[in-house]
Amino acid sequence: MEILTITGILGLSLLILLAGGLWIGVTLTAVGYLAIGAFSPAPAGSLMATTLWDNSWNWALTALPLFVWMGEILFRSRLSEDMFSGLAPWLDRLPGRLLHVNIVGCGVMAAVAGSSAVTCATVGRMSLPELQRRGYSESMAIGTLAGSGTLGLLIPPSIMMIVYGISAQQSISRLFIAGIIPGILIMALFMGYVMIWSAFNKEAVPPADVALPFREKLRRSRRLFPIVILIAVVIGSIYGGYATPTEAATLGVFGALGLAWVTGALSWQSFIDSLMAATRTSCMITAIILGAAFLSVGMAFLGIPAMLAAWVSGLGLSPALLLILLTLIYIVLGCFLEGASMIVLTTSVALPMVVGAGFDPIWFGIYLIIVVEMAQLTPPVGFNLFVLHGMSGRDMWTVTKASAPFFGILALGVALLALVPGLATFLPNLMLSR
Repeated sequence: MEILTITGILGLSLLILLAGGLWIGVTLTAVGYLAIGAFSPAPAGSLMATTLWDNSWNWALTALPLFVWMGEILFRSRLSEDMFSGLAPWLDRLPGRLLHVNIVGCGVMAAVAGSSAVTCATVGRMSLPELQRRGYSESMAIGTLAGSGTLGLLIPPSIMMIVYGISAQQSISRLFIAGIIPGILIMALFMGYVMIWSAFNKEAVPPADVALPFREKLRRSRRLFPIVILIAVVIGSIYGGYATPTEAATLGVFGALGLAWVTGALSWQSFIDSLMAATRTSCMITAIILGAAFLSVGMAFLGIPAMLAAWVSGLGLSPALLLILLTLIYIVLGCFLEGASMIVLTTSVALPMVVGAGFDPIWFGIYLIIVVEMAQLTPPVGFNLFVLHGMSGRDMWTVTKASAPFFGILALGVALLALVPGLATFLPNLMLSR
């Protein structure tokens, strides 16, 4: 009962500080200090200093700012314009037509940006006005963007995979490779839904444009090919064992700078803007990781993770019920926290339970990231909802309603991943056997 009371105090303190607008990283550190300083005899100041230092020089962290910078460089290029003009001729004949540009475009951008909000904003700033001008259903245009934007967390190189890899002490290279098949699966599910929807709502889909010759399609897509090659080189170098994630990220940054220079998008101002934006994002995520690490130490001193694990174990849940319980918990957390905070706060507690239930930690990382993707579509703190609310000018209820079917598709993706774990483990295991 005493542990439960302490847990309640710490949880309430966390909510109060977050509601007060305090930075998440500072909030986590403050609650960790409270846990150790008020409820244990350990020296809170010394533990905070050593924990923050030990976690700040983790070599895996160096990949984070580099991948963020690569995305910021390309975000400031003509990528969004090239995305629509390059993909539209190839997708115009599919049922649903240019709505698929949102899905495929987000898939390509996800492999560049590694961020859900950036993916959604980059593709949406060009496709949303264009689809509305051509007479496509506004609800489906918003929904496909909201749902597909979440691919930025799953398709490598993903920032959330780096966060999970650091928190769970798992191979970031294997996590990157594990996300490829599930990412393609989610894209296929989104496209399948659009095709089925268009079959029942033919009046909401304008007729196809005049078919273009193959050579003209290639000409319009010429600016996309270098980006696709860059993505293939970055991921291929990791899969082939030729580069670590940090080395691949460095290669990606130089490649992005080269592409921006060739296309005329690189200037001194855009270089500085991309560097500063990457610095702000990386510092924010690093602060969350460090604060969560210290909070985890505080909870470990109090025995809270062990108590929670024992409580769940005492429930006698089957592996399937355990996953359902965790999914519901993460969906509720996603209503109040953003992705990185959810991962670093819960990994130390959830990972031992799922490993004890027989699940692979790499598989659990992919499962967790898809569930975090679902949280991007849940109000009141659904980041993709905020992005599209601002871009479309529609109220949050309209945006949330348009996104609801894609939340359901992500839930289907979680179920398929649970039923067929090989979707996430096949490529990493093949990678190790080479």
